[in-house]
Amino acid sequence: MIQMIRVMLVDDHALVRMGFRMLLTDAHVEVVAEADSGEQACRDYAQVKPDVVVMDLSMPGMGGLEAVRRLLAQDPKARVLALSAHEDTAHPRRVLRAGALGYLAKRSAPETLIAAVTAVARGDRYVDALTAQALALAQIDGDISPAELLSEREFSVFIQLARGQSVAQIADTLSLSPSTVGTHLYRVKQKLGATNQSKLTLVALRWGLLQA
Repeated sequence: MIQMIRVMLVDDHALVRMGFRMLLTDAHVEVVAEADSGEQACRDYAQVKPDVVVMDLSMPGMGGLEAVRRLLAQDPKARVLALSAHEDTAHPRRVLRAGALGYLAKRSAPETLIAAVTAVARGDRYVDALTAQALALAQIDGDISPAELLSEREFSVFIQLARGQSVAQIADTLSLSPSTVGTHLYRVKQKLGATNQSKLTLVALRWGLLQA
């Protein structure tokens, strides 16, 4: 008897989770838990112990990238498949570097979700073909986003700021002190040549790091 893959779905859109649940159930993959935020995923993971966490990156609160980091700090053996609607190369590069085994663009064909979950459950890496091509071409062409200049923590602060979060909100979300966030903000502005929050948002939009 083939053992079913147990999956936790993490996405802030209930309709998206429902669609993924239907796709996976049809492929004999068991959805054992759902979460609508990175925070909830981190809280529920230890109790659920899924084989694979399917994690959307663009969610309110800490977001998927920070949640991936925290899940892997909790359990270094956690197997995460990151999902994103972003068209940039910074998000896949960052989340794979953070320890996710797979990355799937939401524009991918539905059947690739099954292939990706199956691969990650085996402990194999999986990156959808279009994202893999974009990463390879960016490496060859040297077309690297300015966000690559940022450290992992600076990148997290940058994305939160670009979404319009205040320093106090970011400090709360990322469990940092406001002064630490302020230090990261200063470095982000210096590295990206942006003088204020609106210019940071423009940089993020220009490089596809936010959805307009």
